[in-house]
Amino acid sequence: MIIFPAIDIKDGKCVRLIKGDFDQMTSYDNSPIDQAKKYFQNGFNNIHIVDLDGALQGKPVNSKIVKEIIKNVKLKIQIGGGIRTIDDIGAWIETGVDKIVMGTAAVENTELLKVACNKFKNKIAVALDVKDGFIALSGWKKTTNISAMDFIKKIKNLGVSRIIYTDVNKDGTKEGPNLKNTVAISNKTNIPLVISGGVSSIEDIKKIKSLNNSNIEGVIVGKSIYDGDIKISDLAELI
Repeated sequence: MIIFPAIDIKDGKCVRLIKGDFDQMTSYDNSPIDQAKKYFQNGFNNIHIVDLDGALQGKPVNSKIVKEIIKNVKLKIQIGGGIRTIDDIGAWIETGVDKIVMGTAAVENTELLKVACNKFKNKIAVALDVKDGFIALSGWKKTTNISAMDFIKKIKNLGVSRIIYTDVNKDGTKEGPNLKNTVAISNKTNIPLVISGGVSSIEDIKKIKSLNNSNIEGVIVGKSIYDGDIKISDLAELI
């Protein structure tokens, strides 16, 4: 199972939100580059980056910072936030990222998702940010009437390499992930699933690992690292 420590970038800083609310945002002292170096030095192979400025503006904003991270550390980066076009995807691929995470664009334009999956084989992940069973878009500002399960069925044969499933009601709360819903969904699709939202402790990670669910590919850990609830060194022991 892959552990993805997270870096969310807003105004050039590492930040974390609570339930996707930009009015409940905490900024941290470590720069995104320093944070990436810390993950690399502790032995992590993957990181999850969200360009929050990009998510709000509908176009990639923080590519300069990500390029600096790639230049300084040898990590597999999956990145999301504001990726709306084939050109956006191509630009990130050229930058050297491992996976491109499509969210709003994938849900609103499945034809674009299909084209992207065909053009960039095994490079496209889909972020499903789910609130009360329904998909939220545009930096979680907009809730749709599209059920997560219905959408997963719709994209099952498009060549999506992984799904990042975030329970918005859990994200940033450190109340523990929504394992019940995530496992239920993972059992109904052959697309590998990454759990995101609410991880609060090393015990949460151990619980996910103990599921022995071959379709759960990994877990994203964010706020609990920044707030000190999980030590990076302890987390690294579970890689």
